[in-house]
Amino acid sequence: MYHFSTQVNGDIETVEQRVTEALKAEGFGVLTHIDVQKTMKEKLGESYRPYRILGACNPPFANRALRAEPEIGLLLPCNVVVRETEEGSVEVGFMDPEAVLTLVNRPEVKELAAEVRARLLRVRDAVASAR
Repeated sequence: MYHFSTQVNGDIETVEQRVTEALKAEGFGVLTHIDVQKTMKEKLGESYRPYRILGACNPPFANRALRAEPEIGLLLPCNVVVRETEEGSVEVGFMDPEAVLTLVNRPEVKELAAEVRARLLRVRDAVASAR
């Protein structure tokens, strides 16, 4: 598996805000925000349920990763997906840094991936438990 997720009730804007706040509590900021629903409609005329991709970054972790492996920027930032499901709930999915960063065969990157994963799991749990 290259991701982990949770499903929550609520509207996508509220859930996205909860995700952003939980990321911030763990030292992450959202550098990029892609509205897939809007982009696909504008560029291809395709209809999608609400679907957002948040590019989350923790600068100290990113710095450590880039110092260990300059090309690791190809695998950054940590992407978080917030999307409405067919059932009407909102799924929040997280790229699993341990799975993705196994592509980089360096012990210091493996250790870093475990630290980032632990923080993202706490974000997932915070989003899941928020009401």
